[in-house]
Amino acid sequence: MSQSSKHTPMMQQFLAIKADYQDMLLFYRMGDFYELFFDDAIQAAKLLDITLTHRGKSNGDPIPMCGVPFHAADNYLAKLVKQGLSVAICEQTGDPATSKGPVTREVKRILTPGTVTEEALMDAHKENLLMAIHSNSRGHGLAYLSLGSGELKVQQMADKSTLEAQLTRLAPNEVLVAENQDVGASFKAFNCVARPAWDFDPESAEHAIKKTYQVHDLSPFGIHESDVFLPAIGALLQYVKHTQKVDLAHLQAIQIEHLDHCLHIDAQSRKNLEINHHPDGKDELTLCGFIDQCSTAMGSRKVRRWVNQPLRDRPILNQRLQSIAALIDSGLNPELQNQLKSIADIERIVTRISLLTARPRDLVALRESLAAIDTLQASAQGIDQPPLADLVAKLDPHTGVHDLLSRAIKDNPPVVIRDGGVIADGFDADLDELRTISSDAGQYMLDFENQQQTESGISSLKVGYNRVHGYYIEVSKVNSNKVPEHYIRRQTLKAVERYTTPELKQFEEKVLSSKEKALAHEKALYQALLEGLSPNIAALQQLADAVSELDVLANLAERAMTHRFCQPTLSEKVVIDISKGRHPVVETIQETPFEPNDLNLHEQQKMLIITGPNMGGKSTYMRQTAIIVLLASIGSFVPAERAVIGDIDRIFTRIGAGDDLTRGRSTFMVEMSETATILHNATHQSLVLMDEIGRGTSTYDGLSLAHACAMHLAQVNQSFCLFATHYFEITQLADQLPTVSNVHLNAVEHGDSIVFLHTVKAGAANKSYGLQVAALAGLPAATLNNARAYLKQLENQDEHPQPVQFSLFQEPPAEPNKLAQKLREIDPDELTAKQALDLMYQLKKLL
Repeated sequence: MSQSSKHTPMMQQFLAIKADYQDMLLFYRMGDFYELFFDDAIQAAKLLDITLTHRGKSNGDPIPMCGVPFHAADNYLAKLVKQGLSVAICEQTGDPATSKGPVTREVKRILTPGTVTEEALMDAHKENLLMAIHSNSRGHGLAYLSLGSGELKVQQMADKSTLEAQLTRLAPNEVLVAENQDVGASFKAFNCVARPAWDFDPESAEHAIKKTYQVHDLSPFGIHESDVFLPAIGALLQYVKHTQKVDLAHLQAIQIEHLDHCLHIDAQSRKNLEINHHPDGKDELTLCGFIDQCSTAMGSRKVRRWVNQPLRDRPILNQRLQSIAALIDSGLNPELQNQLKSIADIERIVTRISLLTARPRDLVALRESLAAIDTLQASAQGIDQPPLADLVAKLDPHTGVHDLLSRAIKDNPPVVIRDGGVIADGFDADLDELRTISSDAGQYMLDFENQQQTESGISSLKVGYNRVHGYYIEVSKVNSNKVPEHYIRRQTLKAVERYTTPELKQFEEKVLSSKEKALAHEKALYQALLEGLSPNIAALQQLADAVSELDVLANLAERAMTHRFCQPTLSEKVVIDISKGRHPVVETIQETPFEPNDLNLHEQQKMLIITGPNMGGKSTYMRQTAIIVLLASIGSFVPAERAVIGDIDRIFTRIGAGDDLTRGRSTFMVEMSETATILHNATHQSLVLMDEIGRGTSTYDGLSLAHACAMHLAQVNQSFCLFATHYFEITQLADQLPTVSNVHLNAVEHGDSIVFLHTVKAGAANKSYGLQVAALAGLPAATLNNARAYLKQLENQDEHPQPVQFSLFQEPPAEPNKLAQKLREIDPDELTAKQALDLMYQLKKLL
């Protein structure tokens, strides 16, 4: 950009404002449009797919410009924010009619990915988080804020792997880091914003907390000056105040999260278990997508929070289980879920009220929700079990707030307050009087017109109005000689003359000023209404929390009833005992019936070596165990006939394989890195899933590593472990270590094919069925014949097996007539399983 003196006054104003917001796009209000200039315009035109034009010149070059209509700005802002950009909204704050030079403008809002609260800019079912991270020699601290709910939480951890796991779990929309901090490759997936180092100053942080919460010291929050997360809180609060430009009255007390109170799941394990994300990108294929069938947006966000941060707090979990059982036993759950659908997103509406950005329809939604809560509470009164009854008692319908909003806001107000028509008639006498003057103008004009026609004797005389000349008396030129002397000529047209009178001028001033005054007064009333609701913010937040918790519990009760879940027993012992366990997502999406399986791990049996064919169900069996433990740890019923779940501290998985090209790591290197993390961190209370360790290298190296890892997990970590392998030599550990047992996934071989039974049986499998699975995958028959011949040589322990010469000729299927004859010869009552499989095989080859 060039020197401002070379620009017009308006462009000088733009450049002066833009200088304070160099790192974001500036939406500069000009009449009915938000305009963008220079590099902002070039970037926005490309991202929003709008026309790039030019306005004026800078150093002889046209100034790039683009714009969007102010009434449709939310659609464009949503696109920009979703792409990780921040936008400063510059409004006209002066009066164009009285301004000398450019009208006064100032930035009234700043939208960033982590601080948006507008409904149109957020996903209603997902948390929108702003996070700040600070690291020093004592570890890592983070603070994260959901501005939509006002919840501010902090964590402290010693190692970077735990920090990465929390980043993955929380998935913040925006991460604040000091500009001198080396964030590393793990942060690249997040929208990081570099902030000045002094924003992370501990003393400034302490001052920001005291000022925001109006406290004298940090003791109410249990925070100490030495806490690593203290600077992160300060940076976060300063950033939010900078972007919101209002007091943050809705912020709730700072909560310190202790990670040892939670069931910890690292980033890779979350991915492997498909908790939040599925490779196909379909939410319904994830655990969260399956569990979340909540009636309200608040409930959706809360149940996803529960799934993403399972607990080890037995009293809380047992209360949730008791409440779910009470909802099921009451028979009221379907009715309650239906009533919950009438409740809007109170949590975020309350935030917008606090930030003075709530729109008229937000207030209508709150009013209708309070009425629905009154009905909901009455319906739930019949449930008298203590945990749930206590929750129902918190469903306060806030009749005072409801009555105020009923009196203040029209039933179907405009979307915004800008043009008025929001405040209900009868709410304010002064507003009613001003509106009456405007509404009576039409009748006054008719009466005045009739009066002037009578007094002047001009029957064709008309009284009219336009925006340029205001009110006027119109007389044809034919009758101009009859115009009274007190008429004042205002405008001459081709066929008519237009006049005014002192009386008409006085009425015009009164009417026009009344419209302006009515709109200004209505806006002031609306602002006062939002401010007047401030004392209710905390109580309404508690109400939103109670409604969302009831919604989650009702949702979990519905999931339990619909999918035949059982109430787990939470044991203090180190145990995982599951009868007829199932994988809830796989069971839902697969067309064939799901085969349930048992699992029993305890102090005397802590590791199961799992063998069996590929596609036989080993990975599903392992994953369903972890998911059942996870669901029990959020206080949910679980997909099983019976389940006893002990106190599990962490879940680790080593499943699947893939290169990490961004860090230059091979598949095997990734596998070994993840395995190392498990061996270093798993405890005797951890659940570890190990799938095919060692397959990324040579056979003997892989076997040796797999054997050593299994030994370490069994003897050193002593974790609960499901260890799937194709190295049959590993199964010998069951004879060597008392806490290790063998199980296998059952399958039946018939000819060259295989039938997967997906049933877990005791003992090791006798073969891997690799060639049969390859046949199912569609490998050419000639290739399979060659593989069988080569395998036969290997099994005969030939020192130097020779390549087999094979033919492309394939064995023809059975002739149809012979097969039909065979079918006629079989007595159905005496048909054996082997004969049935044989027939299936023959039919398959025929088809």
